[in-house]
Amino acid sequence: MPDRKTDRPIPHLPGFDSTATFLREGYDFVGSRCRRLGSDAFHTRLMLRPVTCVRGPEAARMFYAPGRMTRRGAMPASVVALLQDRGSVQTLDGKAHRTRRALFLDLMSPERLEQGRRIFADEWQAAAAGWRGRTVMLRDEVQKVMTRTALRWCGVPFTEDEVAARTDELTAMIGAAGSLGPVYLRARALRARSERWARAAVHRARDEGRAEGALARIVAHRDVDGSTLNDAVAGVELLNLLRPIVAVGRYIVFAAHALHRHRDATTAFLNDAPGDAARIEAIAQEVRRLYPFFPVIGGRVLTPFTWRGRDFAAGEWLILDLYGTGRDGAAWDRAENFYPARHLTGGDAGGALIAQGGGDMESGHRCPGEWLTVALMCAGIEALLALDHDVPEQDLDIPRNRFPPWPRDGMRIRVASGPSVLWS
Repeated sequence: MPDRKTDRPIPHLPGFDSTATFLREGYDFVGSRCRRLGSDAFHTRLMLRPVTCVRGPEAARMFYAPGRMTRRGAMPASVVALLQDRGSVQTLDGKAHRTRRALFLDLMSPERLEQGRRIFADEWQAAAAGWRGRTVMLRDEVQKVMTRTALRWCGVPFTEDEVAARTDELTAMIGAAGSLGPVYLRARALRARSERWARAAVHRARDEGRAEGALARIVAHRDVDGSTLNDAVAGVELLNLLRPIVAVGRYIVFAAHALHRHRDATTAFLNDAPGDAARIEAIAQEVRRLYPFFPVIGGRVLTPFTWRGRDFAAGEWLILDLYGTGRDGAAWDRAENFYPARHLTGGDAGGALIAQGGGDMESGHRCPGEWLTVALMCAGIEALLALDHDVPEQDLDIPRNRFPPWPRDGMRIRVASGPSVLWS
C-alpha cells in the first residue's frame, strides 16, 4: 500500500479549473489525482469555484464529523433539483435534520427490512415468470420490479398504468442526475409530474385517514417545531423513499454483472458454505464497494476546523470521493479485485465502505436507507442465483464518465424456459 505523507501541505492541481477533466474522467478523477500527487487531498477549481477534493477513511471521518458540514450549496443546483428538492431532509441541519431523519430511521426496523425482502421476492418471481424462454434486458426489467416493490413497501396504492408512469419518473430522476440538455430537461418535467402525484397521494391519505406503511409515517410525522409536514414537503419525502429503492435496482444489475464476470470465484465462495446468508451479504457489500454508484458527495463548511495543518473557514467547499475511497489501495488489500471474503470479518477498512456516505447513522448525513439497500441487494442476489439463465455475448463495459452508469448493453440475460433452479 502506498505511503501517504499526511504532515505536508495539501497540494494544488496545476491549471485554473478542472471541470472538463472531471467530466471526461468521471469516477476516476479524484482517485487518479490522489495517486499522482501521493496525497489523499488536493485543491483545485470545479465550475470555477475553489474546492478541496479528499478521499480515504481518514478524510471521511474529517468530512462527517458531527455538525461540521452542511449539504446546502454543496452540490450543483441541477442535481439538487432532481434528487433532493426544497424542504427535504438533505437540506436541513442540526436538530431539524435529526428530527426529520428519525422519520426515515424509524422505518428501518428488522421487521420492515424483512418486509422489503419479501415484497421484492414476490415481485421478482412474478416478473421472472414472464422472462422464461426469452432474452431480456435486466436493466429495464429490474427497474419495473423495483418500482412495484417501492410502492408496496411505502404503502402507496397503485394501478398498473401508474407503475409505468412512476417507473419513468423515478428512473429519469436517477439516470439524468449527471446530465445536461434535453435528457435533463425531460427528467425535470417528469420530476414535476411525480411531485404532483406524490402531493395528491399524501393529500388523499390524510383525507381518507387510512394510510399504511411509510406513507402513514410521513403523514403523521412532526418536525422539530411540532408541525406536520405540508403536502408539498411530505410528497418530496415520499419521493425520497421511493426513488432510492428504485435506485437499488442498479446495484442488483451490478450484482448480476459481478456474478457473471467473477463466476468461478463467487461459485467457490458460496459453495464453501451453502445457504450462508453472511456470504450473500458479503457479495452485496463487495458490489457496493467496487461498482460505481454515487461518485462524490459535497459539503460546505458549517463550523470552521483545522485538518492537515490547514484552516478551513465557514463556507468553503469540499468534495469527498465516495467511489475512490472504495478503491483506495491504502485502505483496502487487493483494492481492485472482487473479493467478497474481505467482508466476512466485518472489516470496512477503518470506515472506507462509504458508498452511501459515512459517519454516524443517527445524527449524520449517512444514507438512512443503507440497511434497506443491503437487504434488497441480498434478496436480489438470491433471486439471481436461483434464476436459471446465462449471459449472451454483449458489451459489459461500465463507463466511468457517466453519472450514474449501466453496463453498456443493459446486462442482457437469456432465461431458460423451465422453472428456476439453484445457480451453480
